[in-house]
Amino acid sequence: MWTLAARWEQEFGMSDNLVLEHLRAIGGDIAEVKLDMRDMKHRMTALEISMAALVATEGSHYASLASRVDRVEDRLERMERRLELAPA
Repeated sequence: MWTLAARWEQEFGMSDNLVLEHLRAIGGDIAEVKLDMRDMKHRMTALEISMAALVATEGSHYASLASRVDRVEDRLERMERRLELAPA
């Protein structure tokens, strides 16, 4: 009767120790990928925070410009009425 280890060694030419070595190496590679993913998540979060701040800043600039344009329009309308260029 064949044991699983003997069959594995005969079919694939690998002993249990060699398989364990490969599994350990794969486990180490997976650990590195996990660390890289954690780093990428932190970097992505920082990027999202920066983008949110930029969008908020741009929104504030837009609101400020819109307010200034509204004031200029009001002044222009008053000037047109004074000069009787527009109906009162």
